[in-house]
Amino acid sequence: MIILYFLTSLFGATMLLLYAVRMVQTGIERAYGPSFKRLITRNQSALRAMLTGVVLAIVLQSATAVTLLTAGFSSSGLLPFGIGLVLILGADLGSAIVVQVLSLNIDWLVPLLIGVGGWIFLKAELRKNKQLGRIMLGVAFILLALRFLRETVEPIRDSNFLPAMVVYLENDAVTAFLIGAVLALVMHSSVATVLMCVVLVAIDALPLAVGITLVLGANLGGALVAVWLTRSMKASARRLAAANLAARGVTAILCTIALQFFDVSVASGWVSDAQALVLAHLGFNTLLLLFVPFASRLETPLTQLIAEDASDDTQIDGAQAASALDMSVLDSPRLSMACLRREVHRMSYIVENLARPVTNKVFDPSPADLAHMKAQRRNLASALSRLREYFAQMNTQEMQKKDVKIVSELVDYASNLDAAGDIVLRRMLPVALARSQKEVRFSEAGWSELLQAYERMNANMTLAFDLLISEDVEGARQLFLEKDDFVKSQSRSKKRHFARVRNGDETSLASSNQHLETLAALRDFNRMIVSLADPILLRNGQLLETRLVFKSET
Repeated sequence: MIILYFLTSLFGATMLLLYAVRMVQTGIERAYGPSFKRLITRNQSALRAMLTGVVLAIVLQSATAVTLLTAGFSSSGLLPFGIGLVLILGADLGSAIVVQVLSLNIDWLVPLLIGVGGWIFLKAELRKNKQLGRIMLGVAFILLALRFLRETVEPIRDSNFLPAMVVYLENDAVTAFLIGAVLALVMHSSVATVLMCVVLVAIDALPLAVGITLVLGANLGGALVAVWLTRSMKASARRLAAANLAARGVTAILCTIALQFFDVSVASGWVSDAQALVLAHLGFNTLLLLFVPFASRLETPLTQLIAEDASDDTQIDGAQAASALDMSVLDSPRLSMACLRREVHRMSYIVENLARPVTNKVFDPSPADLAHMKAQRRNLASALSRLREYFAQMNTQEMQKKDVKIVSELVDYASNLDAAGDIVLRRMLPVALARSQKEVRFSEAGWSELLQAYERMNANMTLAFDLLISEDVEGARQLFLEKDDFVKSQSRSKKRHFARVRNGDETSLASSNQHLETLAALRDFNRMIVSLADPILLRNGQLLETRLVFKSET
């Protein structure tokens, strides 16, 4: 019974730790996610890229999250390999700094963080303020989880089992290293794994040498997580994750070998074993910065190792060419409904492929690119036409009412996707072309506002198209709130633009029509894209059918 209670308590504390780390990360992503693209993709030196990585990892509490963001932007051609790798190496150091902060004895903050964070989350009206409350609650839960881990492991510290296992690990560094790597890989978080090791060393459940070996393995495991999560991305994204794995893996193995020739107990005279372990983790990730001067040179061997896939440049086009509508399953309500959903998702790929180039900071299309965009637009229109015909032939008589309603909503959303594609080609593309051909020039402040609007629109587009598959209610709520926030930000941008015009800014005056048309087009495009949230919220009782206040008749 004691063993069962120990395992249950250990499992619960570990899950709370993982949940809390994820809670902080999602809170920050929801509050500040659209700003990350601008921060990562701006032109910067290697030093600034490294510092950007450090800051982002501290903010997100995850080097893996920064790696995924960087890999995504690299696959879109927005970030060169060398700068991307430097940014990831900086993120590795940033996550080590997070471990240092969270390992401090700040348990006294828990009641304050829960009280203030809970109050902000429940009472705040603005979405960003709500996410601030979520972040504070997440940090409090991390500290609580670490306390639970200490309380769980302390009773078995003097048992027969733990000392025997420790003796085995002391004599088998390879096993200890692999255990650390597997833990980080399974938990999908090197930060959580290292914090667990720090707790075990702090209560003398593990000797310092074993703790360091486990942490070195966890650093390798953390890099493996990123490789696993980028496995379906383009080759350029996979190269970045592989380069980080190579740097961390080789360094971790060499440090583990070197550790066998040193007596780490010497550090106990200067600091506590737990702090020595944290410093070793910090030192390891600082050591990785030695790869910074050689970051760009790693691209050539990795390009030979991970060649471009033939499908990388044609993946979306191939998805557009092959319709998901299967006429042979029309008699099966479930299968035909699945086909229709896949077709709408395929249409979303076309819209995304149309919109993203136009919203890039640098847009210089060739005649072939423009012809390709027009072909995509025709593809979208024909897809909508085929989808409507398919819907008309579906056996809705045998469907449940709720399924018929869902199918109708999908067809409506497909119409909105078609309208969104039209907005891109007819309203956003002409302004982008005029800008690329120097026919129009925005003021610095105006262009910055438009870039921020582009980023928010792209973030909403990603969330909406993910929602098309998951139908997650929380995601739908976030998207619905973002719709109102987007309109408000557009209104503020318009007011600032008029203020610049009144103050005699000639550049703003000359580009006024294009600025206002772009804002209006973005607003309309965003409205089409986020419209998916409304029916999901209505079905789950999360949205009123009307905002109109009815007057009582007298």
